Amino acid sequence: MWANNLRIFGVVLGTLALYTLIANKIPQVQSEVPRALSLGANVTPEQLVSAGEQLYNGAGGCTACHGLGTRAPNLLTDEKGQGAIGARCPKREAGKDCKAYLYESLTSPGTFVVTGYEPIMPDVSRTLSPQQIWALVAFLESLGGTVDVTASDIPAATAATSPAAGTGGAARIANGSTDPMAIIRAAGCIACHKVGSEGGAIGPDFTRTGARLSAAQIREGILAPDARIAKGYEKFKGIMPKTFGDQLTAAQLESLVQFLASQK
Repeated sequence: MWANNLRIFGVVLGTLALYTLIANKIPQVQSEVPRALSLGANVTPEQLVSAGEQLYNGAGGCTACHGLGTRAPNLLTDEKGQGAIGARCPKREAGKDCKAYLYESLTSPGTFVVTGYEPIMPDVSRTLSPQQIWALVAFLESLGGTVDVTASDIPAATAATSPAAGTGGAARIANGSTDPMAIIRAAGCIACHKVGSEGGAIGPDFTRTGARLSAAQIREGILAPDARIAKGYEKFKGIMPKTFGDQLTAAQLESLVQFLASQK
């Protein structure tokens, strides 16, 4: 009897230790979170553009879709003869100047969808602070247009409470929901990955992920996407965001891993 109770206690203790490890360690693996900005009242357009450029090409994950000219408009160079984004943005929506249009595109992307593209852009205010968003607007305006973002556009004292400050916005994706499809949609995964009849074809199809990869490999692909590149997708190395380790809670991550592992 005593031996059986001891074995049961050992199993329970081991299980608790495993889940504690998952809850506290996995979300921190090789993640790259957008660094919180601290822009003062005297911030210059040049400083905003520089900060926005770093965010766009780095932890913001923008290059995952924009620039390819397939699933989302090309924002870095000419788009179908209409010029760079800074030149064409004032012509997108009647009554909206470039600054208003770009801000709306980042925070309410479903309001206006460019013809020929699907409504797959996520609301970046879930993971970026107001300062980071306005820095992105300034950078995009600078690509062929005039930067008119100023310190007055940026709400004061946002850095400490912004989604991306400190914790990287954990629990903000899908409002902390553990519904895997809610996570996939909110994180913008369907911009590149297909799930059933939904999504794009830039990255590997999620529909039969479990038939190709183990749960451990799927987890690694989410947390360290460049560690192992699927055959045939080598040219897309580096475009998948490396931020999910800090933007997803442990519960969300495991829910997503188990869902993808079940797709066979």
